[in-house]
Amino acid sequence: MSSLSAVRQTCLPTGRPTRGLLLLFLTLKIEASLKNQQEEIMKRSVYTVCLVIFPFMVCSGIVYSILSLYFAKLGATKSQIGLIYTCGALAGAITAPLWGKLADKWGRKIVLLSSMGLFALVFLGYALSRYYHSLFWPQIVEGMAWTSMGTSAPALIADIASQRQRGKAMGIYNTAWSMGWIVGPTLGGMLSEHLGFKSTFLICVGIMLCGFILGIFLLPQNTRR
Repeated sequence: MSSLSAVRQTCLPTGRPTRGLLLLFLTLKIEASLKNQQEEIMKRSVYTVCLVIFPFMVCSGIVYSILSLYFAKLGATKSQIGLIYTCGALAGAITAPLWGKLADKWGRKIVLLSSMGLFALVFLGYALSRYYHSLFWPQIVEGMAWTSMGTSAPALIADIASQRQRGKAMGIYNTAWSMGWIVGPTLGGMLSEHLGFKSTFLICVGIMLCGFILGIFLLPQNTRR
């Protein structure tokens, strides 16, 4: 608003109110136009990030709607299923600070792409598992991947948006996340029922690879302010 103040100070003493009002009007018009342009750029950037991670959002909905059933099919008891999930959560809790530091040091894009690559490996690991005791390592890697995604994606959204627009940007991001979980569970039930668990996981691998490729080309390299 410094330019606006300067216009007011220079216009009022001139004795030409018409000219001063015209300059004031033009200044306000330009500032409003710049704000609108910045908001449009922010929206496009946020939508781009949501587009890149939407495959992950859908796949997470697919996998988590059927994962416990798959564990049980491979012979895991209820207690063992709980233990498998606990190992994944523990791995995520341990590695979360590390992912945050790496996101600051290497950039959000690299950490975000790393998480998507890890999820592709996790889904492949589920597809290749034959016994329940072989499910521990994919779940551990998945816990690490969740915290990688959880630290890098919101940080990237926060970097893109200005402080005034940050709440709106996070709202758009969370809406896209919810849309993935609306679509994913329905697909998970249908795919696993008609194609089987392993084929469903392999389909998720392919979807994640598509998201990974999109991220390479569409995500900004460095958006930290």
